[in-house]
Amino acid sequence: MSRMAFLRAPALPITRMSWPVRRWMPLVLPFALPAALLAWELIVRAARVPVYLVPPPSKILSVLWVERGLYLRAAAVTMGEAIAGLAIGMGVALGLAVAATFYPPLERAVMPLVLLLKAIPLVAIAPILTLWFGFGPIPKVLMTALLTFYPALVSWMTGLRAVDPAALELMRAWDASDWEIFRYLRWPSAWPYTFAALKTTIPLALIGAVVAEWTGASDGLGRVMWLAQTNLDMPRLFAAALLLAAISLAGYALASWRERHSAWWRS
Repeated sequence: MSRMAFLRAPALPITRMSWPVRRWMPLVLPFALPAALLAWELIVRAARVPVYLVPPPSKILSVLWVERGLYLRAAAVTMGEAIAGLAIGMGVALGLAVAATFYPPLERAVMPLVLLLKAIPLVAIAPILTLWFGFGPIPKVLMTALLTFYPALVSWMTGLRAVDPAALELMRAWDASDWEIFRYLRWPSAWPYTFAALKTTIPLALIGAVVAEWTGASDGLGRVMWLAQTNLDMPRLFAAALLLAAISLAGYALASWRERHSAWWRS
């Protein structure tokens, strides 16, 4: 067989082997998490691991159910702080990205400050914000906004510039204004990046709120986790972490669902 004929040959074995995987994958995935929890339970009990090191999932779920009122209230506080900070961070990022699109020198002036702020560790910023603004929700919201600002800014600046060069030249040939180019070309091009930014920043927003609560708060999942850690109450700590992960997954799934139902740019 010649080299060109070999390159043109279809990969039939790979297609035939991948069909059973695609067929059974939807049936296997729902059992992946229960199987992992069952394996965790069996390993911890068989090895007789102390509860203050690694609690079994049954103990974690029991604590989460018995104290569901406490966890629901703490989750509501953390989610409120995360949503407020996420809205502020993404709003400021969008305004700066749009301004840099109309006035490109602004990016060269602002990005060094943004990168400098991004390079500062969270553990250094959180105590300062708590010292300045107290133990209320303001430092948590600001921490969340700082943490979500940079990924959203990069996503939107990339999206606003990811335009079809031919379409851009055509609009300029039609003597379109900068606003018309932004409205009919740049903004539709950046719309998919909005959901990419959301799926990235939703977990970061929760992390920022929890880190800020850890340094000083009267309520929230971070406060629950801090109290559990200081008392070596690992079931309560793992329960808060499990609830935080569930909220993050729910936010990611909501953003993905909204993206699929708003994919008008693919048509």
